[in-house]
Amino acid sequence: MEELKKLIKRYPVLADCETDIYNAYITIKNTYQNEGKLLVCGNGGSAADSDHIVGELMKGFRKKRPLGEKEREKLGELADYLQEAMPAISLTGHAALSTAFLNDVSPDMVFAQQVYGYGKKGDVLLAITTSGNSGNVLNAVKVAKTKDLRVVGLTGGNGGKLKETADVCICVPGACTAEIQELHLPVYHTLCAMLEDTFFEI
Repeated sequence: MEELKKLIKRYPVLADCETDIYNAYITIKNTYQNEGKLLVCGNGGSAADSDHIVGELMKGFRKKRPLGEKEREKLGELADYLQEAMPAISLTGHAALSTAFLNDVSPDMVFAQQVYGYGKKGDVLLAITTSGNSGNVLNAVKVAKTKDLRVVGLTGGNGGKLKETADVCICVPGACTAEIQELHLPVYHTLCAMLEDTFFEI
C-alpha cells in the first residue's frame, strides 16, 4: 500500500512494524466491509489519541466523502452538510457513564463495560496502551474476546500483556511513554488514510 510505504520512508524506525500495521489495516477493513464498527480506548495521551482516531474516521480525513445519490434523495439539502463515515466510537468520553461506573462499580472495568454494551461479533477493539499493561484496557480486551470481537493493539516496547492477547499488535519502539506516543500518531494516521483510500474514491 502506498501510504504504508510512505510511512516507512518517513519513519524508518517503524520498519519492523510494517507487517503488523498492514495486518491491522486488513482487520479493520474487513470489519467495515461487513458493516461492523471500531471501538477505541486508552488512558491519558492514549485517550486523546482514541478521540483523534474516531475524528478521522467519522468524517472526511483527507477526502470530502460526499453522500451517494440514494442518500441525497432521502436527505435533500441536509446531504450537503453530511459526509460518509466509517463507524467508530471512542470509549474514553461519556463522562456521566464513566464517572458513575468508576464510582459505583469498578474503575478497572470502565472500558470493559462499554465493550460489553457496544460490541457485537465482528467488530474491532483498538486497544491503546504504551506499556501494554494498562489494567482497564486489558479488561476491555478480555470482554472483547468473549464477544467475538477482533482486537488490534497499539503499544510500545515488548508489547506487554497486550501483545499476548491481541489478534494483531503494533509495538512501536521508544524508551519512554512520550517517544512511543510520538510514533503512535503517524501509525494511526496511516491506518486512517489507508482505510479512507479503500472505501472512498474522491
